Amino acid sequence: MTDVQTNCSKDNIPQEKLTIPKLLQSLINYPTAKHYSVAPLFTKGEVIHVAAPVGNDGGVAEVLRFISGLRIRLIPMAKEEIEKLIERDYPAQDKTMVMGPQAQDVRAFAMLDLSRFISKTTLLNIPDSSDVVEVVNNIIGNALYKKASDIHFEPFEDKMIIRFRLDGMLHEMIRLPEKRQAEIISRLKIMAQMDITERRRPQDGRMQVSFGNETIDVRVSTLPTSYGEKMVLRLLNNRKAPLSLSELGFDDKRLTAFHKCIKAPYGMILVTGPTGAGKTTTLYSCLNHIKAPAVNISTIEDPIEYKMEGINQSQVKADIGYDFAAALRTLLRQDPNVIMVGEIRDRETAEIAIRAALTGHLVFSTLHTNDAVSAIARLIDMGIEPFLLSSALSLIVAQRLVRRICPSCKQPAILSHDLLSEQDFKGLNAFEGKGCAECNETGFSGRIGLFEVLPVSEALRGMITGKAPIKELKRQAIEEGLVTLRMDGVKKVASGKTALGEILRETFEQ
Repeated sequence: MTDVQTNCSKDNIPQEKLTIPKLLQSLINYPTAKHYSVAPLFTKGEVIHVAAPVGNDGGVAEVLRFISGLRIRLIPMAKEEIEKLIERDYPAQDKTMVMGPQAQDVRAFAMLDLSRFISKTTLLNIPDSSDVVEVVNNIIGNALYKKASDIHFEPFEDKMIIRFRLDGMLHEMIRLPEKRQAEIISRLKIMAQMDITERRRPQDGRMQVSFGNETIDVRVSTLPTSYGEKMVLRLLNNRKAPLSLSELGFDDKRLTAFHKCIKAPYGMILVTGPTGAGKTTTLYSCLNHIKAPAVNISTIEDPIEYKMEGINQSQVKADIGYDFAAALRTLLRQDPNVIMVGEIRDRETAEIAIRAALTGHLVFSTLHTNDAVSAIARLIDMGIEPFLLSSALSLIVAQRLVRRICPSCKQPAILSHDLLSEQDFKGLNAFEGKGCAECNETGFSGRIGLFEVLPVSEALRGMITGKAPIKELKRQAIEEGLVTLRMDGVKKVASGKTALGEILRETFEQ
C-alpha cells in the first residue's frame, strides 16, 4: 500500500539532512527525479521520504513505489528548492541518462508470461487482499485465455466493473471494490508508460505481454468520467497468421469473384462496414493470398494490427503530419504493385487512392458504410467525380461479423410464428447453442463473416457515370446476382453456422 503524507513540512527536517544520499540516487535516478520534480531525502525502515512539490496529489508516489520497490512518503517542498537539490546532489554522469524513468522496469514486467494467471470458470474470482500486481496479471491473463479482444475497466460510485469483449459481445467478469480503482488504473498506466499524475485528460499508451508462445500488443486508452478514469485495453496478437479467404466465410461462387479481382494488376477494392466488422482481417487475408517475391506490397495503417512477413507496413503519425494522404503520396514513389490504405477518411486520400488505381496499381482500402452500394454514394459525397470512380472501382465488399454457434452444445431452435411468417425466414430450420463449459455458457464460440460481394460490372460503371440513384444501382446489382448481407446470413443460419438472433442484430433489409 502506498504511504502518502501531505501534512508534513520540510521545516521539521534539519537543513543538513536536505541531501540526496547516493543509495537513494540509485533507487530513484536522475531522469526520474527531474521528470517528476522529486528528491529522495532519507529512509525510515522500508519507507522512502521524498520531497515533492506542494499540492502534489500523491499520484507520483505510485510511480516511485513501483520503481523503487519501497513505500513512499511525500514531503511538501517548493519546486524551486527541489530542483536545486537535484542539480546539486546528482553526479554529472547521471545527467546524461536518457529520459524514460520506468521504461526498463516496464519492459521487464511486460514480457512476463501471463499463462499461469488463468481460470476456467466463467467469472473471475480475485480475493480482495490480492496485491495490485497480481490483480492486474490475473485480469489480463484471463482475458488472453478466454480470447477476449478488449478489457474494459469501468469505475462507478461504489465499485469497479471489469468486462471482457468476447466474440464481439461484452461480458461482465468481476466487480472490485471502489477502493482498488486508483491502484489498478495506476498500475496499468505505469505498464503502458503513461502519465500517472494526469487524470483530467484522455491518454493513449501501449505495452506488450507474453502469453505462452505468443507476444500480444496491448493498446491502452483512458477516458475521464464522473467516477474516475475508465480504461480500455485492446489486445492484438500481431503475429497471428491471417485467415485464408475461405475461412472468413465466403461461399464458392463469391470466392471465385473475389479471387478474380484481387489477382488483377490494377483497380480499387473496397471493404465496407462498421467498426469491429472485421474489415482489416479481410484485407490482411487478401494480401496474404497474393503476396509473392515478385510483388511489392506496401500498407499504410493506423495502427499496424498484424505484422506480416514480406509486406512493407507503415503506421501513420498524425501528430507530425504523416497522415494517410501524406503517406500515400510518399508510397507512390516507392514503386509499389499493391497498396493497402487502412481507411479512406477524406477527399484527399480518396483522390490519391483512385489515381493510383487508375495508373496501374492494385489498391485495397476500407470505408464505413452500411452496404456495398452505399460506398459509391459515400465517395461521391466526398467529392470524387463519378466518371473517375466508375473507372477505378473493381470490387466492393460489405461485411459484418456474427458469432458462430458452439459445436459442443448446438441444438435445433424453435422459431416463433411471427418470425416464420416473414418473407426472409419462411420454412427456415435454425439452430442455437444451449451453453456449456466450452463456450463459457454463451452458446457461441468464435465468429464468422457475412458478406455482400459486388463486382463492378460494365452496366454498373455506366450507371455510376450517369449518376444513377443508389436504389437503381442496388436493383441492378441484385439482378446481376448480388447476395445481400441478410440473404447470406439466412444461408448461414440454415447451415447451422450461426443463430437467427445474430442475423437480426447485424442486418436489415429495406
